[in-house]
Amino acid sequence: MTNKANDCTASANAASANAALADTGKVNTGSVITGSVLVHPQELDKKWIDRCVSLGIPRIGLHPVGGGEAAKSLDDLLCRLKTSEFRSLLDYAVERGLEIEYEFHAARWCLPASEFEAHPEWMRMNDAGERVGDLNFCVTNEAALDFYARRAVECAKQLYRSGKRFYFWMDDAKGGACRCPKCREYSVSDQQLIVANRVISELRREIPDACLAYLAYVDCMTPPTVKPADGIFLEFAPIERDFHKPLDDPDSEKNRHEIEHLPALLEYFGHDNAKVLDYWLDNSLYSGWKKPPKEFHEYRDVIAADFKYYRALGIHDLATFACYLGEDYIELYGEPDISAFAAELAK
Repeated sequence: MTNKANDCTASANAASANAALADTGKVNTGSVITGSVLVHPQELDKKWIDRCVSLGIPRIGLHPVGGGEAAKSLDDLLCRLKTSEFRSLLDYAVERGLEIEYEFHAARWCLPASEFEAHPEWMRMNDAGERVGDLNFCVTNEAALDFYARRAVECAKQLYRSGKRFYFWMDDAKGGACRCPKCREYSVSDQQLIVANRVISELRREIPDACLAYLAYVDCMTPPTVKPADGIFLEFAPIERDFHKPLDDPDSEKNRHEIEHLPALLEYFGHDNAKVLDYWLDNSLYSGWKKPPKEFHEYRDVIAADFKYYRALGIHDLATFACYLGEDYIELYGEPDISAFAAELAK
């Protein structure tokens, strides 16, 4: 339990910093720099929406919990989206000028492990040569690809108030690629892009101008060799970075490793629609993905340096996870200070 006087001071300081930025009137509405915050659906409320509007953050992404709970949490989101209460909340956000996106690990939802009994050949093969229904699937199996892509389209059509950019990430784990004789010929990056290419093909049958992210994350940081289909764009998420140091800090071995392939990824996918998904405001990560949340503090110098680095590479869409900063956080610590991130977006 924190000291109440300190709570009030922290809350007042955060509110003051946020208000000072809002008072500048620098709300980003152009195409040069844009960005978003990703929050858990259950954390979205009018306070989050009003905070984004006042600080000039143009987009909110809804991110169901990943990891082993990804399929269940995506199901929960889709159920929530059927309620008039949640739809009214999203209507309120759009009416206030915000864009809505949805970003989630979708592999286990699009091809459930329950399909293993009927279609073991759809599941990935592990290094021991066994078909297992734990992660992802066999991406060279045409029937599995078709099933997965159809399910992705079914999901996309339920994403109320969504824009035309979609994010159907593979499972949230390392070492989840298929190792069957056919799939073994493709890198983990190639396997993800094979899936993305099939999904965007199906999506564009229903939504002609849809776009889909290739997520450069964990073991998909190296550029693929498979050609991306029209509508595929790069999303770069350096989760294994050092969060206390700027990405281009020459003394950080972690950060050197994370950005090693970023220029090549940009060359491969193009700069125009490239997006960063970083962790500057991700209090779920800083809290070890456990509630109650820990008190959050922005690393302001890191945010400023990272924005400068990304912009120098020609990336102008800068997003961050911002989970565990909802109502339960405010009850413990007061209003979170996210003004440094917003200030960089407003420049």
